[in-house]
Amino acid sequence: MVSIHLYTRAALVSAFALVPALPIMAETEPETTDPIVINGGEIELPTAVPAPAHLDGVFDQIYSGWLFRDSETQAMQLDDFENPGMIFVDQGIDDWNAVEGEAGKSCASCHEEIESMKGVRAVMPKVNGNGELWSLEDYINDCRTNRMQAEALDWDGDRMKNLTAAISVQSRGMPMNVAIDGSAKPFWEKGKEMYYTRYGQLELACANCHEDHYGDWIRADHLSQGMTNGFPVYRLKQAALVSQHNRFRGCIRDTRAETFPMGSDEFRALELYVASRGNGLPVEGVSVRH
Repeated sequence: MVSIHLYTRAALVSAFALVPALPIMAETEPETTDPIVINGGEIELPTAVPAPAHLDGVFDQIYSGWLFRDSETQAMQLDDFENPGMIFVDQGIDDWNAVEGEAGKSCASCHEEIESMKGVRAVMPKVNGNGELWSLEDYINDCRTNRMQAEALDWDGDRMKNLTAAISVQSRGMPMNVAIDGSAKPFWEKGKEMYYTRYGQLELACANCHEDHYGDWIRADHLSQGMTNGFPVYRLKQAALVSQHNRFRGCIRDTRAETFPMGSDEFRALELYVASRGNGLPVEGVSVRH
């Protein structure tokens, strides 16, 4: 079950007992902040930008997770023909144009070419017209069920991940800019509370790794700041696209806690807060990670 306690230095030391070399509050900066130069200069993505105002006192700079990967993994993202995630983008575009459902429509029937989705990924998740916080997956399924009269896609299924990847690529290079005020504020505050809450038998919060120890090594993983501007990502460990909620589930599971379901209100709120920590970093489309 979930365990919620106030953060203490002693508890963190205990939780990281298996990694005694890990210093407290190390915050190791990347050695370089070279941009991601894709397709020989066709696209250039900054990897370090000033932290958003709401992180004042936490970070001065925020960094792409690309900086925390080894050179071989980084290289896969420098050419769309070498990026293993791009094949799924192509499949997502095929689904975008596929007629499906009783209404005899495709995504393109209403939205035309997928390029019309430029800018969408950069503001997700966001509050819909009914005051609900929706992820990109929710908008896709709403269109499918209400406009196409087709079946909803599984949140973490291949077709959904392919579509979100194809839509994300349309915003590649645009800065993340999720709203955290107005109707989004209560969801953002809930996500922030989750980010700093310690879970599971190991009593670890998201912040313990991605804020207190980014740049350090835990086992074979080089901890990043946990930015989500590259999702969905192609993860080498799974040889597949991985969604944000899948990654949230894995992190909470690794604390030896009972996790929340993908697509849950809890994970939507966490998605909003984590996305806001990366406001200003560019959408990377399909990034490549370990």
